[in-house]
Amino acid sequence: MSIVDNKKAFHDYFIEERFEAGLALQGWEVKAIRAGRVQLKEAYVILKNAEVYLIGCHISPLTTASSHVSPDPVRTRKLLLHAEEIRKLIGKVERAGYALVPLDLHYTKGRIKLAIGLAKGKKEYDKRDTEKQRDWEKEKAQLMRNKRG
Repeated sequence: MSIVDNKKAFHDYFIEERFEAGLALQGWEVKAIRAGRVQLKEAYVILKNAEVYLIGCHISPLTTASSHVSPDPVRTRKLLLHAEEIRKLIGKVERAGYALVPLDLHYTKGRIKLAIGLAKGKKEYDKRDTEKQRDWEKEKAQLMRNKRG
């Protein structure tokens, strides 16, 4: 079940491969995410010291958060992946010019997971092409509906 999608990622990048990563979260963050107070629009993923981090993900703290916790809504969060997956990502990102982008936040067996994509940037003409294709698909579906009706 999806919590939040990063639509901008699909607009700006060609997604070559997807990975599912766990997140190292604090208690107040889990509660806020379950309440739907999370935004992935400005977020990105980096590799540093053979570890993967999510930067720029905004999780708005709930007003009912306990008083002894000082929540930081955009702190850097560590992503949890298998060592082999991390090695594969390091190889692709450093050599082939790929980027890592967060695609969506979802539940898997009651746990909060982040889908990250190995992506190549789109050029402006690619974005226009994608938009034309989407418009044509919409128009085609509408024509089919009208033909039946």
